[in-house]
Amino acid sequence: MISWQNSARFEAAVCCLGRALVATLMIGSAAQADDTRGGQRRMLVCGKQAAIVAFSPAHPEGVVEWTYPVNTREGWVLPDGNVLLAVGKGSRLPTGDVVPGGAAIEIRRGAAAADSPPDRIVWRYDGTQAEVNSIQKTADGTYVLTEAGPNPRLLEISADGTVRNEFPLACQKANAHMQTRMARKQADGTFLVPHLLDFAILRYAADGTVIATIDTHVAGAPKMNSWPFTAIALEDGCILAGLTNGNRVVEFDAGGKVRWLVTASDVDGAINDACGIQRLPNGNTMIASYRIGKGGERLLEVTPAKEIVWAWKANVPAVHHFHLFEMDGAAVPFPGMR
Repeated sequence: MISWQNSARFEAAVCCLGRALVATLMIGSAAQADDTRGGQRRMLVCGKQAAIVAFSPAHPEGVVEWTYPVNTREGWVLPDGNVLLAVGKGSRLPTGDVVPGGAAIEIRRGAAAADSPPDRIVWRYDGTQAEVNSIQKTADGTYVLTEAGPNPRLLEISADGTVRNEFPLACQKANAHMQTRMARKQADGTFLVPHLLDFAILRYAADGTVIATIDTHVAGAPKMNSWPFTAIALEDGCILAGLTNGNRVVEFDAGGKVRWLVTASDVDGAINDACGIQRLPNGNTMIASYRIGKGGERLLEVTPAKEIVWAWKANVPAVHHFHLFEMDGAAVPFPGMR
């Protein structure tokens, strides 16, 4: 794997196609000249390291603009340019501190110039149990996160560290790592939380009462591990979910019925462990293939017709989640659907 800290450009191959992937593109090769139809994108990618990567027709392989050398569960580029990260358990922060139970941090990025201030942590929460699985900054300036462990819980914390809300999560306790993923506070004050081994997306009221459940089991496939990783509320009230080892992304209607889905078989194996996902302003869906797709895909963008229009094949660590925050020179409205 190449070093994100020491390389100005990923040695990678990217496909930007209309109807199909070009199978002959090899990981680590130079991007082909005609692979430039994907337009411009800037995104934060999270995994063994966090990095902001810029893609363009001139550099479809991606140019690294910024990195942060910690294992990250997910992250955001905030409207003011700060970066918000959920940090993996046992990570060592650049400050030298080790966070045994993971952490959530907001970083004010330093500039690239040698005489500029370095990156600085401006807000931090250290996990008190096994892991911090997700982080979100709300429009009110609070931070919503989930902790996994013997007492799985959701917390909403003010900038000054005051806990404004806390409630237990209604999930299994035998496997802390597989309790929750990307929890999100909604505009109506409820919370959507995916619970992996429970095969359930739960909507919680502010007091922790479960008010709705979506069952993510796949009909007719009882042994399929269709564990939910994401739970994204769409504008029409439907829920978009990445179902990890089920190798599929599904839209559920308000009643929990499948309205749309894309599976690995629809895209020739490019989806392999559908973790982070994002619904884009153009109606397409970006998917992180955490266990790396059949052709080396770390990320792919599919249309509602299940056509791949962009994919990133890169000799870099797998992408756990990502935040696409700019397309074709325009900011993707924050917070976006992710």
